Amino acid sequence: MLTPLQDKTVGSLVGAAVGDALGGATEGWTPEQIRARYDGHVEGIVPPFNADWRNARPIAPYHKGDGHVTDDTLMTHALVRVYRRAGQHLDAYAAAEYLVPEMMAEKRWVPELEADALLLQRVFLAEKWIVARLHYGHVDPREAGVGNIVNCGAAMYMAPVGIVNAGDPAGAYAEAIDLAGAHQSSYGREAAGVFAAAVAEAMRPGATPDTVVAQALRVAKDGTRAAIEAVCDRARGITDWREAAPWLRAAMAPYDTVADTYRDQGLGARRPSRVHAIEELPMALAFLLIADGGYRDTVLGGVNYGRDADSIASMGGAIAGALGGRAAVPEDWSTDVATASRIDLEAPALELAEVAREIHAADLAARRDHERVFAALDTPA
Repeated sequence: MLTPLQDKTVGSLVGAAVGDALGGATEGWTPEQIRARYDGHVEGIVPPFNADWRNARPIAPYHKGDGHVTDDTLMTHALVRVYRRAGQHLDAYAAAEYLVPEMMAEKRWVPELEADALLLQRVFLAEKWIVARLHYGHVDPREAGVGNIVNCGAAMYMAPVGIVNAGDPAGAYAEAIDLAGAHQSSYGREAAGVFAAAVAEAMRPGATPDTVVAQALRVAKDGTRAAIEAVCDRARGITDWREAAPWLRAAMAPYDTVADTYRDQGLGARRPSRVHAIEELPMALAFLLIADGGYRDTVLGGVNYGRDADSIASMGGAIAGALGGRAAVPEDWSTDVATASRIDLEAPALELAEVAREIHAADLAARRDHERVFAALDTPA
């Protein structure tokens, strides 16, 4: 029998992977294009948007759809392995010491490439930046994210940080902000911290969608906080994800730097800013509220929203899966995604739960030692 820590960790990481796989097929498209392509709303695993995916532009040569996880899941699982190797809380230096070798040194099955490949060969340029800056550029890891385009790249794989800091959103935020400094700056880095905090709150027994959003707002800064507040306020007046897209997009637009036509970029696109936010995290939280925390509707809302659908559905799936545990993720979806992607979705989660338990034990011992030291300092001689 699983402990609540194991159950919620499995729910979160399996939930993230399944959301990622379902959203991969619809990534980059509008809700209208998605409904036209699939003769209505997407309700599960579907084929690639373009059947000739090997030659499709600008997606080629990635086989998105058919239950294939994307780089969101591959990076998340890489971070789990980093935690196992480090055996402790992570910082920007851990990205240089552990994450870079994960990306460069070992081939693994990459579903979208239908081949064994290095993770570095699959990720996009914003993630290749990690290797370029840390391995080849020898940049201070704490500053390596400066100069990268600002997007959801760091946020998309931060669920493990929330799990390791289960029940401690502020601790998760601080750790993710430090770690993500090797990858991102500005509102991309901020989103990584806030997403980790949301997962940490969702891991707490008794947490609800409202407490998750409240904790996200408690730690969030600048445009990220404003965007989450605006989009989630709008979501509270919506009861069905099928109706949500235009209303949520309108609420998000003032804070986004990516055009309504998703592949078009304005002058301010992906540049550092204190007034902007990535779109993926506010949308994931909005669909979580609309679904009242239900996993299926949280993920389907993100999948059918389009745009960066895989990351929206993956983030929403991680939070909803942590709230509901393993049973919240539909068994048919997780089985089909694991089979199609040729990846064990549960093993990394169980491994991370054990690492989280070990790290917590070390934290507890250090805290007790500090209490003894401070008590001695505060006692008259």
